[in-house]
Amino acid sequence: MIAQFFIVFKDYLIEVLPFLAIGFFLSGLIHEFVPTGLVERHLGGQGIKPLLYSTLAGTVLPICCFGSLPVAVSLHQKGARLGPVLAFLVATPATSVSALLVCYALLGIKFTVFIFFAVILMGLVMGAIGNLIKFESKGLANPLQKAEIATDPVCGMSVDTEKGLTSEYEGKSYYFCSPRCQATFEKEAQKYAGEHAKGAKERLISVFRYAFVDMVKEIGPELLLGLALAALVAAITPIGKFVGSYLSGGLGYLFSLVFGLLMYICSTASVPLVHAFVSQGMNIGAGMVLLLVGPITSWGTILVLRKEFGGKTLLAYLMVIAIMALVLGWCFSMI
Repeated sequence: MIAQFFIVFKDYLIEVLPFLAIGFFLSGLIHEFVPTGLVERHLGGQGIKPLLYSTLAGTVLPICCFGSLPVAVSLHQKGARLGPVLAFLVATPATSVSALLVCYALLGIKFTVFIFFAVILMGLVMGAIGNLIKFESKGLANPLQKAEIATDPVCGMSVDTEKGLTSEYEGKSYYFCSPRCQATFEKEAQKYAGEHAKGAKERLISVFRYAFVDMVKEIGPELLLGLALAALVAAITPIGKFVGSYLSGGLGYLFSLVFGLLMYICSTASVPLVHAFVSQGMNIGAGMVLLLVGPITSWGTILVLRKEFGGKTLLAYLMVIAIMALVLGWCFSMI
């Protein structure tokens, strides 16, 4: 049984690695050449455009659920309505370039196309409902219009000077959105202080560093966990029999919903797990439910939503995700 587990794990790893390499590289290009400020400028207005921008941006930005949280809170602090913030929180972790490529490799074009458009639809609906919710923000004690905003010299992120990390260089204060940016600045302060334009070589190095160092650190452990769980499901006969016997019908939807709500796995790592479940007999609609729910409902998202926007917003967020995931999963099973 143990030998079978490692054989299946190796097969998954070999099949996924080429697509992951491509996805990581594309993520590095997006991170380096798509300015954060460009995204932020288009998400703060009213109407359908901010919802569409936030949803589309979320589907391509190379950040997971936890990485999307500070960006979403920052958007809210600078005046973005609740709708675009919730749309961004749905779309960003639900899929990515890497996840779509791995999904294509393991589950095929039908799964890949459907989940891409399903995530966009979920983001738009969640955003529209979010704009209707009246709430009193619990995470902000003072109006942010009075706060001074600085720009992170490393990544270009807008940072509240009262809450951001800070370092001094040549008598000037610099503010950072994360410890990683602060550490990067302190190693090469002269490079990032003032107006410094990166050369082609520096930008290329930055692309590869983000793609194959930062991204691997960020989702690597979760990806390995997802592959291990997938191999476990596929290799251990009792689990396979349970899936085939009980999860091929309506019970599979309930299992996927509860499992997805309770256990967070990033969008890329969830694909091989769903592939293992489906290959053992799970209804493909239930597999789609797990792909949609698992990456969106991390404990980090739940806690931040509860703190910043209150229990009513959190309840609406979870209910919309649950209902839409079940409906979209059923629709997918009928195609």
